[in-house]
Amino acid sequence: MPLWFRNMDRWDRRHAEEDVGEPSEFLVEVEPELGSPARALDVAGGLGRNALWLAGRGWEVTLLDRSVVALRRAATEARRRGVSLRTARVDLDREPLPGEGWHLIVWVHYLNRPVLTTVADRLSPGGRAVVEIATVRNLERHPRPPRPYLLEEGEAPGLLSGLLLLRYEEGWTDDGHHQARLLGRKPVGGPPDRRLSGPAAE
Repeated sequence: MPLWFRNMDRWDRRHAEEDVGEPSEFLVEVEPELGSPARALDVAGGLGRNALWLAGRGWEVTLLDRSVVALRRAATEARRRGVSLRTARVDLDREPLPGEGWHLIVWVHYLNRPVLTTVADRLSPGGRAVVEIATVRNLERHPRPPRPYLLEEGEAPGLLSGLLLLRYEEGWTDDGHHQARLLGRKPVGGPPDRRLSGPAAE
């Protein structure tokens, strides 16, 4: 192994070897409920699989990650696909979510509870959040991620209490992982007044 590779940040090393991959199945599934393409933030989006997919559908996407390697590779892939993509290096262990007035925030496979609770504050009224994070039941079949990086069962709605839940589900995915999946909308005026466990109309 070359010395330069060993000296890289662990996330840089990981992203140097991975493929971009396909977008989240849940994100693709809920696309009709996201509204018209506008400003979107992909949080801890790595190589940009979700950001690139959204950009290809007309969203003005900013990809947020701590890995310089991931952001560079995502930018290269965006140019190859002919789509526009902004990137921003942010370490969410030390910094808050940037900006406000986002029409869509995508948060997939990353757990940072203090920052997750600020998602509603960063959305514009009527803006959506798509969240997908593994729960502790995932340990029944997989040793990783370890427990500190997993949601408790039923925990996600409480971390996103500023949102009206349009969809919320927990269960095993087709590829055998136990995920909490949430689609929420920031109310246009006042606090959320109802909670739903399944698809909801506007």
